[in-house]
Amino acid sequence: MTDSYLNLANGTLKPVFKKLGLPQPAILRRYRPGSPLTVGPVLVVSDDASAADADAVAKVLTGWDVDVRRSPETADRERFGAVVLVLTGAETPAAVSAPVLTVAGTLRRLAGNGRVVTVSRAVADGDAPVLAATRGGVEGLVRSLGKELRGGSTANGIQLTGGAGVDSASAAATLRFFLSAKSAYVDGQLLPVGPSDAAGPVDWEAPLAGQVAVVTGAARGIGAAIARTMARDGAKVVVIDVPPAGESLATVANEIGGVALQLDITADDAADKILAATKPLGGLDILVHNAGITRDKLLANMTADKWDPVIAVNLTAQLQINERLLAAGVEGLRIVSLASTTGLAGNRGQTNYGYTKAGVIANAAAGAPVLAATGGTTNAVAPGWIETEMTAKVPALTRTVARRMPSLGQGGLPVDIAEAISFLASGPAAGINGQTLRVCGQHMVGK
Repeated sequence: MTDSYLNLANGTLKPVFKKLGLPQPAILRRYRPGSPLTVGPVLVVSDDASAADADAVAKVLTGWDVDVRRSPETADRERFGAVVLVLTGAETPAAVSAPVLTVAGTLRRLAGNGRVVTVSRAVADGDAPVLAATRGGVEGLVRSLGKELRGGSTANGIQLTGGAGVDSASAAATLRFFLSAKSAYVDGQLLPVGPSDAAGPVDWEAPLAGQVAVVTGAARGIGAAIARTMARDGAKVVVIDVPPAGESLATVANEIGGVALQLDITADDAADKILAATKPLGGLDILVHNAGITRDKLLANMTADKWDPVIAVNLTAQLQINERLLAAGVEGLRIVSLASTTGLAGNRGQTNYGYTKAGVIANAAAGAPVLAATGGTTNAVAPGWIETEMTAKVPALTRTVARRMPSLGQGGLPVDIAEAISFLASGPAAGINGQTLRVCGQHMVGK
């Protein structure tokens, strides 16, 4: 669906928009294979107590052939592609002041589609009040800064948990994701990252190489984008959808060199059929629960034929498939499920849908230790307003308002969801488990 306002604001009428003080959402930079990681040099800043960790971050960046700077004093007019603020050792709010103000002095030199990424430690049980306040304050800093940045730039944060190091595989992978164009529509988000046993060199152009992935609801829209992105990243992909979508499903499978499986995921034997389809490819490594339906009605008008199918497809099927796959002995499984900001904030006329998406989020959190025991992970991605066939049917005025509400001032694309899912499913992201990552352009709604 074309966003005419976005196109006009970046076209011949751009001077008019500026003169009238109208919002000017930027054209977002999205990932292309072989493209540079950032749009310019990366400045690494820290408080004194975090200096060693900042050195480690700089070393990681240098290993990616990034131009790293440790001081904002550079050539006139040089723009930074990103600023990384390391606060892992800060123990008092006063310690945060100097490095934050250093970052403040660089923001007018942040290039369009630039990045600000914080690296800090999450509040932990037993933290003294001062330490908890110091660490917890980073969240408010990131979310507020995300609302201030312009030109397609974003602010996100890595929260290290469980003693994870700043240069651990998962912390590095998360930093790379936030710095890259793959996170174009992720803004104002903080992602907890724990220790992981991921090791060895990573092929960042094909992080899913050798993996077998299953994507449900893959005949069109977000599901098809997920399948394409995972295939691009090296995975062998089995795409699943209901028989009536068979023709579209086959088109997607042929495009990516994958396998099409027509399947009702609510069927009792759905898990068995998934295992049978993936066995010839080498077994099941990644499962993306994308399939979902809506049957919108105000609760006062809700009937069983509107409530029950939504629960069955969006939530119960996932629970049953996961349980049966684990019972069948599948180990090391990476599960990523589609949630929604509706599951966090609710939405009028979607009590059934909201129930299922909140359930998906809770299931990811509760299932984390279960999957961890088998060497796997389970996470969720919560999209905001995404330009799909479904949202194209929303009344024009409602659609326009929804697009302007995020900090980035526009709707996301299906590929934005796909990039987040492919990242969470990758080996280096093993330290991320039980989390929900919003991909909403910082349309902060709900808890």
